[in-house]
Amino acid sequence: MKNLKVVSAPAVAVLKSGKFWKELLLMTVGLIVGAAAVYYFLMPSGIVVGTVSGLAMVLNALIPAIKVSQFVLILNVILVILAIIIVGKEFGLKSILASLFLGPAMDLCELVYPVTRLIPPGQVGVMGDPWFDLCCFVLMLSASQAFLFRINASTGGLDIVAMILNKLLHIDIGTCVTCSGIVVCLTAFFIPHNSFRMVIIGIIGTWLNGLAIDYFMTSLNKRKRVCIISSEYDRIRKFIIEDLVRGCTLYDVRGGYSGTPEVEIEALLTQHEYGKLLEFMEKNHINAFLTAGNCSEIHGKWFTSSTRKHLRNIEKQLSSEKDS
Repeated sequence: MKNLKVVSAPAVAVLKSGKFWKELLLMTVGLIVGAAAVYYFLMPSGIVVGTVSGLAMVLNALIPAIKVSQFVLILNVILVILAIIIVGKEFGLKSILASLFLGPAMDLCELVYPVTRLIPPGQVGVMGDPWFDLCCFVLMLSASQAFLFRINASTGGLDIVAMILNKLLHIDIGTCVTCSGIVVCLTAFFIPHNSFRMVIIGIIGTWLNGLAIDYFMTSLNKRKRVCIISSEYDRIRKFIIEDLVRGCTLYDVRGGYSGTPEVEIEALLTQHEYGKLLEFMEKNHINAFLTAGNCSEIHGKWFTSSTRKHLRNIEKQLSSEKDS
């Protein structure tokens, strides 16, 4: 009984946290967008893209008695079980919930607004052209996937397959995703009366999906790497630390032409924080040489909004104690 309480205590703490419920809500929205992409654009057009949804469409063509959404649910359950056994228990709860929710989310789209209302009689696909349907599907799905990756979740499916292949064959995970996607696209030949053209469109869609995910991930993770050389570096340093609540690094540098010793400040900021820094420097007439570039990948300690809020509260507390 004591062991049960010890095991359940962390789970209860997670369920009570606001961060868990906020991310669960965001994950639900992202999955509904992904499910809508599959239901409204992928299924009606008949394009088989390298996803579990595409494989579900092939199986549905072979076994019409089982719906596409039901095949998605079945495949994701099988893949989650295999991942837990092969990859390990560290496979997150969010990915499991996402895998199980994608199929029912497609049923929800059908219940709320059936796709038949969007397709005129005699037209194939919502947009009337497989290329337009493919573009709409790729943009919606890749945005959903990038959003879910941003909060450490996923839609399951080929992400799980890629992790399993990476674990067993030690192949780069990006290569695993590409290979598994192409294999799924080739299964479209099993669909009766499916044309070679539609298979090629599906392969191109798989490739475009990978490019679009990279684009959205880069946009979501983009930060400004700011380097400033100024004689008033201490004022800038205090603004970054105290007002923006960000860290910074100071370097002793020497001018190549004049040989004058200077101090350079380097900081990583969001786009909004970068704008506030420029506003501060302009308002206070700070003379400086500034360069800025975009960074899409940051590894290591990065202050989240909750961390920054906590640091601000500590700073206020220390300030009030000092005043008293």
